[in-house]
Amino acid sequence: MAKTNVVAAFTDLYRPTVNGVTYTVALWRERWGRRRGSMAIVFPEMAGYEPGDGEYALPSVGAPLYPRYRLGVPVAPDGLDTPDIVHVHTPFTVGFAGVRFARERDVPVVATYHTLLEDRVSQHVSDGAVEPLKRVCRAYERAFFERVDHVTVPTAFARWHLLERVGADVDATIVSNGIDVDFFRPVEATPLRERYGLSGEGPLLGYTGRHGPEKNLEEAIDAVDGTDWTLVIAGDGPARDDLEARAAATDADVRFLGFLEREELPAFYSALDAFVFPSPVETQGLVALEATACGTPVVAADAGALADGVIEGETGYRYAPGDREAFRWAIRRTLAERERLSDLCRRRRDMLAVDHSLDQLAGLYDAIRDD
Repeated sequence: MAKTNVVAAFTDLYRPTVNGVTYTVALWRERWGRRRGSMAIVFPEMAGYEPGDGEYALPSVGAPLYPRYRLGVPVAPDGLDTPDIVHVHTPFTVGFAGVRFARERDVPVVATYHTLLEDRVSQHVSDGAVEPLKRVCRAYERAFFERVDHVTVPTAFARWHLLERVGADVDATIVSNGIDVDFFRPVEATPLRERYGLSGEGPLLGYTGRHGPEKNLEEAIDAVDGTDWTLVIAGDGPARDDLEARAAATDADVRFLGFLEREELPAFYSALDAFVFPSPVETQGLVALEATACGTPVVAADAGALADGVIEGETGYRYAPGDREAFRWAIRRTLAERERLSDLCRRRRDMLAVDHSLDQLAGLYDAIRDD
């Protein structure tokens, strides 16, 4: 069997942007270099990040509707050597450049299905245009992913969505994105609680990540309304002002911390009695895995990838999206069983590790090259 050493990854999302895709791409690159060989990264240039060795920034322009993101010119950069395999992480301009580069160099190309495009349509068009535009998104995804040799998906839900909802005629293998369990681990959280004034007597619930309408964070605010629970929301995003206004109009103790430094995240997760995740649109939900690795049980929407990723009665509990009383019931049960659930979360750490994912990925690369 051919052994894959040199990989070229093409992505429309990379540093300094902070999200699940950029985190996964950067972590895979780092760990692949330790295990096999090298993984070059091709991405749109963006202010605030200077490329290092093996990183190729393409000239870029602002992305329509998403001014925080950039679209790179759809060409391969000069100086990029022919790899053993190409891996594309996004279906936009840089992703298309990766597919073209692979075909020109006669090497296999793999894609990862990270994001459900149709789930953000309602944020940008009127109600009457939502369904037609969702059909356009599915047709676009279908056309892109059917150009590659193989697709990896982070969860069974993402695989179902790509094959059944999008209708893509592709070979798709589940490979979890994985997380860095050396970093995300249970740690002493008292200093962080004191730093942010979170040393109250009541249970502490929390979320960190993007504040977008699709994350349904208003459900978490409503769930703590009128209780003795404190909800701590870290991160930022376009919905933050609306969320702060909603919290101010309720009898809920909600704290908005803004972005935390990466080094603070293990202590943040460890400080919580439960991590709450009401988003129904996740293809994996890395923050839920990070919380689990830190020994913190998760209360999540029973939808999308979280329906599989949060194991009922082991790593937390799930609730039907939109059902506030069911959400509160799941929180109460999680708090009552916190010690038992925390122990079970810690036992799953090895299965969440990125090294486990890269073992699967390496085997997949090798098998594709042998076909």
